[in-house]
Amino acid sequence: MTSVVEMAAAVRRGELSAVAIIEQHLSRIDQDEADIHAFNLVMADHARARAAEVDGMVARGEDPGALAGVPVALKDLICTRGTPTTCSSRILEGWVPPYDATVVSRLTEAGAVFVGKTNMDEFAMGSSTENSAFGPTRNPRDLSRVPGGSSGGSAAAVAAGFAAIALGSDTGGSIRQPAALCGVVGVKPTYGMVSRYGLVAFASSLDQIGPFATSVADAALALDTISGHDEADSTSLPTDSARARENLGRGVEGLRVGVIAELAGAEGIAPDVAARIREAAEALAASGAKVEETSVPAVRYGLSAYYMIAPAEASSNLARYDGVRYGLRKPGADITEMYMATRSAGFGPEVKRRIMLGTYVLSAGYYDAYYGKSQKVRTLIIRDFEEAYRSFDVLLSPTAPTTAFELGTKTSDPLTMYLSDICTIPSNLAGHPAISVPFGTGDDGLPVGAQVLAPAAGEPVMFQVAEVLEAAAAAKGGGR
Repeated sequence: MTSVVEMAAAVRRGELSAVAIIEQHLSRIDQDEADIHAFNLVMADHARARAAEVDGMVARGEDPGALAGVPVALKDLICTRGTPTTCSSRILEGWVPPYDATVVSRLTEAGAVFVGKTNMDEFAMGSSTENSAFGPTRNPRDLSRVPGGSSGGSAAAVAAGFAAIALGSDTGGSIRQPAALCGVVGVKPTYGMVSRYGLVAFASSLDQIGPFATSVADAALALDTISGHDEADSTSLPTDSARARENLGRGVEGLRVGVIAELAGAEGIAPDVAARIREAAEALAASGAKVEETSVPAVRYGLSAYYMIAPAEASSNLARYDGVRYGLRKPGADITEMYMATRSAGFGPEVKRRIMLGTYVLSAGYYDAYYGKSQKVRTLIIRDFEEAYRSFDVLLSPTAPTTAFELGTKTSDPLTMYLSDICTIPSNLAGHPAISVPFGTGDDGLPVGAQVLAPAAGEPVMFQVAEVLEAAAAAKGGGR
């Protein structure tokens, strides 16, 4: 498979046609999309026109950019001017954004070609992409299994070869967990590293846009393209430096790697997943890293804190969907009835569950006991990570507790579904970067992801370690 780096370079030199690349990917979509359902919308006409535009720039001697002709899929909560953005929810029926998200503008400037908007758990609330109003996405590795969530459509699009890169959003693991289950690379950047302008909000203090790719180097190029300060986002970090590729090729000699005991050995981590993480640690040690087990005690409370904080922020953010300004509107005798009818018809069960939970924890008499206490736990998690990073450059854990599970097996038990994010949530609460790298398979032959965690703005060393893990997995042949 041609890497994104090689593909874009060949297009820029005029050795490869962007139109030919897009036709190849659209052909794969035509062949397999009906079985996988990675997309809510395939933008075939737009992709062909844009690819021709890129080829025209090359023919005129112009440089289209670092991602010239590269097919990119966008999670369907990233605003695209003139193209529907649904969040996989009926409540946004018929809504077409009048502007592009900052990441869309940056990808366009880099010469990327958008092939479609990907399916997702409604408003990014889920871990399996079964909560979509438009039906579930299936895992390309095994069509009877989930692709993970909430960015399951984006992960599936890359795993199936529908797109070379895809963007997702990660609030509690929604990039990394599906990356692990689909056997691709998935990155959650440092909070504020990538602009959230044009990202439809779930939980504003946790949400972050990041890339999926088939290799660490391709993911690094994608991240460098979309990252950097944006005045339109008040939480954007004041830096414009492209840093993810900074340390690629340097190896891990002398780096200190801590294996998080509370996650590597957590209840619910499948034995085959735990075995792959031990092998990942051994591979890093064999490559010259100093690997030891370490403790980050407060991460064990991450799941509980997250399911107070995230629903609380969601209940506030989703109050804007009232049937008045945009999207679905159901009639009622008065405005209260109209609100109730619109929201009852527009929101799915999981979104309603989290809105009600969030409203409850923010209500008078419960705010301090639940939301306030959860924010204190969040501070403890941040402090424990800070302590760990005094001794280690990066940390290592599983990405997901199991390989991809069968469709329908967890939909009736929300708590079991929530446990899918037990290893990924702590990084969101801390605002730190983390990456999932495929590292072998489980006993069922399905992919296992190894997660590398780093301190804030630690993307260069994180990618440095991830690249070595990727090479070690390739040397093993991708198996157990």
